Amino acid sequence: MPLKPLARAKSRLGRAVGLERPRLALAFAQDTVSAALSCPAVRDVVVVTDDPVAASALAALGARAVADVPAAGLNAALEHGARAVRERRPAAAVAALNADLPALRPAELARVLDFSAAFPRAFVTDAQGIGTTFLSAAPGVELRPAFGGPSRARHRASGAVEVPAGGLDSVRRDVDTGEDLRVALELGVGRWTAALCPAPASAGEGRGVPGGQ
Repeated sequence: MPLKPLARAKSRLGRAVGLERPRLALAFAQDTVSAALSCPAVRDVVVVTDDPVAASALAALGARAVADVPAAGLNAALEHGARAVRERRPAAAVAALNADLPALRPAELARVLDFSAAFPRAFVTDAQGIGTTFLSAAPGVELRPAFGGPSRARHRASGAVEVPAGGLDSVRRDVDTGEDLRVALELGVGRWTAALCPAPASAGEGRGVPGGQ
């Protein structure tokens, strides 16, 4: 899981939330890590970040924080994270997951991982159908991330199999804008994001904090 230094994270969201942006970026990551670690199919979470505050907060949840040694952008950070996993467990399957999925449900992530296990590489497209929120690689297979912009097309062209999108709203709902945040709140976010952004009054009953967060 990659995470920029909080002072620079989620720059597009700043227009909607102002000075709360760094705190929200951390809250999104805390909710994402918490949900991922609550998924029985996930053995551990590695966060690639150079932000000491974020590294400490996410380590407190059980993640392992590693520095962004390549310092060469998102995909280099993801490759570095995959190597960090396989240095300890060479035969591990690995997956890249966006750090801005505050509504992530462990059960939906489990379905993604179950589907992905049948293929050398698999990915989940974002809610807009343009980008990517998840990319997996089976044991012995390189991750080959191509995140950023229209990454759905790049991952498909690279041979990765697209995970069917039905029933995966929380895995697909990354948050870059105020509108993205509104939709995530309606889905029901984890407790760290909810503490900063109470759910809208229109959210239906039973759509509060997901289980396991």
